[in-house]
Amino acid sequence: MKTVVVFGGAGFLGSHVCDKLSDAGYKVTIFDKIESSYLRADQNMVIGDILSPDEVNKVVKDADIVFNFAGLADLDKATNNPVDTVRSNILGNTYILEACTKEKIERFAFASSVYVYSNSGGFYRCSKQACELYIENYHACYDLQYTILRYGSLYGPRSDVSNGIYRFINQALTENKLIFKGRPNALREFIHVEDAAECSVEILKPQYANQHIILTGNQLHSIDQLLIMIKETINDNDIQIEYDSKASDAHYEMTPYTFSPKYGKKMSPQLHRDFGQGLLQVIEDVYNDLHPEEHKQYGLLVQDKEKGTKNP
Repeated sequence: MKTVVVFGGAGFLGSHVCDKLSDAGYKVTIFDKIESSYLRADQNMVIGDILSPDEVNKVVKDADIVFNFAGLADLDKATNNPVDTVRSNILGNTYILEACTKEKIERFAFASSVYVYSNSGGFYRCSKQACELYIENYHACYDLQYTILRYGSLYGPRSDVSNGIYRFINQALTENKLIFKGRPNALREFIHVEDAAECSVEILKPQYANQHIILTGNQLHSIDQLLIMIKETINDNDIQIEYDSKASDAHYEMTPYTFSPKYGKKMSPQLHRDFGQGLLQVIEDVYNDLHPEEHKQYGLLVQDKEKGTKNP
């Protein structure tokens, strides 16, 4: 049984990848600043900081494979905190690369972003581009085997307000508004987090070594389509949809492809989660977060029996 260390494995995407790795028969160790809320009995947990080389070296020592999902992942926070972004994303990743090189691990998998193709994305994009260059040079200098995963717009369970779709739904349920800072015809290829996680395990096969893999959805959705879908799924005609096209936003509008890093191949699962059902899943998650006194049963949000059924 091979051992996989997942830096940032307590987070939104990282926790799903850890589950898929465990399901696939790997021995999983999660390394994060906080204990994972989704830790399984067959997984190990290590509390630590990627900015501590000693802690990083210690956990990598017995690893066969390493994933890095750690660092500053919120684009807006990165834009406002350039120095912290450099420390968390570039320096932290380099400490992990050093440890992987020293221990001669079989594969290093890095969570990058489609923003590496873009002139948008601010310091978040800069940090991902820099990390990709460091990884490529570690391969050239030390023969470190890697796979770079360029994720698109993720959505699904375990997300929070830093995630776009979760934030929209939370706003609709709490403020009766859906506000987008940009134009309604902006396009995104949303990919369900579990589809992305399954592909993230698939890439450990030999043919994906030293490759750049793009993981985005199979269908383009405009923001106006998305917001209308959310409104209709919640089934509340009082929800107001607003656009602030003049607002300053670091996100791309129609396409991220304005910059040319190393060529990447797009990977898509043969079967993928339906977008509409995925939206409903997030709506239930947000509703449960807002109403912890209620519980979910048979796919429907309900209160205690004496209080009757409650749908969002």
